[in-house]
Amino acid sequence: MENTAFIALGSNIGNRYDNLMSAIKHLVDYSQIELVNYSSIYETDPVGYEDQDLFLNMVIEIQTTFSAIELLDVCLKTELELGRKREIKWGPRTIDLDILLYNQENIETEKLIVPHPRMIERAFVMIPLLETNRDISIPEMEKPLAAWLNAIPDKEGVRIWKQKNGEDVFEPIES
Repeated sequence: MENTAFIALGSNIGNRYDNLMSAIKHLVDYSQIELVNYSSIYETDPVGYEDQDLFLNMVIEIQTTFSAIELLDVCLKTELELGRKREIKWGPRTIDLDILLYNQENIETEKLIVPHPRMIERAFVMIPLLETNRDISIPEMEKPLAAWLNAIPDKEGVRIWKQKNGEDVFEPIES
C-alpha cells in the first residue's frame, strides 16, 4: 500500500461510538485500505451550527492503494451507507468522514481539497490527529502542527471520551 492518509471521523446522531466503529469497519473492508493507527475518541462541542448534540470525534491513519479521489468516493459511499443526510451545513450527522491529509500532497479539485482547509482551526481535529502522529507535518506550512494547535483558543470543547491507551483501551475493529 503506497499511500498514507489521515481521516477525521465524527458522529452525533444515534449510537455515536457504534457509528465510528462501523465507519472504520466499512473502510477496512476494502482490500485497498489498511488501518495503521487511530486516536482516542473525544467528545466535542459542536462548531458552526451549535444547536445540536455533542460529537464523538477521532482520527485514523490508513495505508491505501486508492487515489485521493477514489478514497473520497469510498468515504462518501460509507457516509451514505451509514445514513448520513446533508440537510444543515455543519449540522447533525450519523457519520462524517473527512480526508485531512493524503501523503504529502496538496490537492485542490472541485470535489476535494487536501490538506483539509479548516483542520488547523479545529481542536477536535488537531488533538486526535497529533495523537496519531506527533511529528506530522503539512506540505508548504512553515509552522509544525503542534504550534497551530497551541494557537486554537477553544480547546476546552474537546474532552477525552474513550482513551486509546490506559484503562479504557479500545480496539476500533474486533480482532
